[in-house]
Amino acid sequence: MSTHIDLAARIEETFGEHLESPVDVKLDALIVQLDNGATLEARIAAPDAYAIAWAWGEAELRIDTAPLHEQLETFPNHLHAADGSLQRDPLTHCNAAPWDNLRAVIEAILIDPLLENLTGAAS
Repeated sequence: MSTHIDLAARIEETFGEHLESPVDVKLDALIVQLDNGATLEARIAAPDAYAIAWAWGEAELRIDTAPLHEQLETFPNHLHAADGSLQRDPLTHCNAAPWDNLRAVIEAILIDPLLENLTGAAS
């Protein structure tokens, strides 16, 4: 998918100094190894259909747009937090440009991979 190729180039251009290796472009995903130990996997089919997951140590988090959680204010996008809870999505906006969403997630996890300051998990 050319979207993934374009996004990989933008990631390398914008975050190159924070990459452990070049972005790995798969058939339907991007794999990004960040210098803080986080590994991100992005699957973006459309501006309203995406899953951006990352692992940091034993913790795994994911933001996706599966339309399953209507009770959340950010429906359909939502966050699967490291503690297993389901939360509103503090970073992405459904129908925003894929680059805007992906950039927001990478910027956030470079600073706070568990999103503790955005989700209130630390309080």
